[in-house]
Amino acid sequence: MCRFLAYRGEPIFLDELVCAPAHSLVHQSLHAAEAKTGTNGDGFGIGWYGERREPGIYREVRPAWSDENLRSLCGQVRSGLFFAHVRASTGTSTTRANCHPFAQGRHLFMHNGQIGGYLRIKRRLEALIPDELYERRQGTTDSEALFLVALANGLAEEPVSAMAQTLKQVRRLMDEAQIEEPLRFTAAFTDGENLWAYRWACDGKPPTLYFREEGSNLLVVSEPIDDKTKGWREVPKGCSVVARAGQPVAMYCLNEAMARIAA
Repeated sequence: MCRFLAYRGEPIFLDELVCAPAHSLVHQSLHAAEAKTGTNGDGFGIGWYGERREPGIYREVRPAWSDENLRSLCGQVRSGLFFAHVRASTGTSTTRANCHPFAQGRHLFMHNGQIGGYLRIKRRLEALIPDELYERRQGTTDSEALFLVALANGLAEEPVSAMAQTLKQVRRLMDEAQIEEPLRFTAAFTDGENLWAYRWACDGKPPTLYFREEGSNLLVVSEPIDDKTKGWREVPKGCSVVARAGQPVAMYCLNEAMARIAA
């Protein structure tokens, strides 16, 4: 499984979170503590917002721990909203196009987890992506397919209900294909101003997800980058964290949102 972090708050240099902490994301790329695999060496990526409307992206297939360009870039880029991700492939190839985060216009998305039996439903899942979005698909991952289906379902307008609808559609495809492997999903999504994070699994065993608030600063991580006693809160299973600009962080139940959607 992958590891990621998402930050929104006062502008900081990326290396303050991505590289510097004792259990930073770069450290987790080699020594993850709460993942099924301790090594996340199948590439990495960062996405950040600066002075332009659309985010900057840097993705690479080398492991994060061995890429000197990543440290140099993170030491120079300052941002008030950025994503970072280290990848452990669940079966798709190690290419730049398969590294997270994924960008569409102003939006960024990254995922930790997998669709069980993905190759058995890949064609039917991609059929849910409309042509205007499918032509922007660059890679082959289940994560990018989920993102594009969710955008088609209105992710940009209603991020919680659109993601709930997407997860329900994927589960239906899996049921029809009689797939017994689970769908496990933790993810983060942003429109450049607001931030959403999700933690859900059909078997009740979603990958870990935590968040910490310090004043107006919010950090969402797969696992804490420092001492767990330093204000970290675990995102409950089946929940979504919603952080809208100028509003307190809120929590929504994905299971309830899924129940409201007609089969």
